[in-house]
Amino acid sequence: MSVIKGIFMALFTISDLHLSLGTDKPMDIFSQHWEGHAEKIRRNWMEIVNINDTIIIPGDISWATYLDHAIEDFKFLNALPGRKIISKGNHDYWWETASKMNRFLQEKHLQNIYFLHNNFYTYDEWAICGTRGWSVYEKAIGEDPEKIFNREYKRLELSLDQARKKGYIRIIAVSHYPPFKYDKFESGFIDIMRNYGVRMCLYGHLHGEFSYVRQGIIDGIEYKFVSADYLNFKPQKLI
Repeated sequence: MSVIKGIFMALFTISDLHLSLGTDKPMDIFSQHWEGHAEKIRRNWMEIVNINDTIIIPGDISWATYLDHAIEDFKFLNALPGRKIISKGNHDYWWETASKMNRFLQEKHLQNIYFLHNNFYTYDEWAICGTRGWSVYEKAIGEDPEKIFNREYKRLELSLDQARKKGYIRIIAVSHYPPFKYDKFESGFIDIMRNYGVRMCLYGHLHGEFSYVRQGIIDGIEYKFVSADYLNFKPQKLI
């Protein structure tokens, strides 16, 4: 179990920040909606998030290729109020082992960022679990997609199993990818979440085309789509 010490206030979420403060990757090439998006995030965040709040970020944090190249993006996040729980996205190429990333945080004096990686965190009576996930529509370069699915399934199960063994029954599952197939609402990820009694699932990844977005309570799990551009770059309060 990974416990974040402190007095908890509100719980927020926002995904797909796609920061590029240390790299040349402007997001406004995709649409005008992304123009100046880092400043939009900072301004909206500062208006509603307090120092004792917690923010879940389901992946695609930085365009940097290597961890050291992401330092400006992490400094940006660290300067914002609240405790940030970060999971991996498909564009987080800088992602390393948990030990390397935690050492990076310590060396760079980044005190309020936490990685969700084969572990879980707690917020009041809730456990925050998750993994990156995967999509049947993504092409795996040099690797069997089935192996990727099985690896992500195991990581989700490992995170959820740790939480349940510690007695948590209120569970939030975090997945960068939508945990369902776009054409029908079923997948191995959903089966695992049902088996462990997950109450809420957060996901992102989708941009621009939101016709595949599924939200609301379905078979006892509340699904929330939280990509930054969909939320107009404003963290969404959960609890």
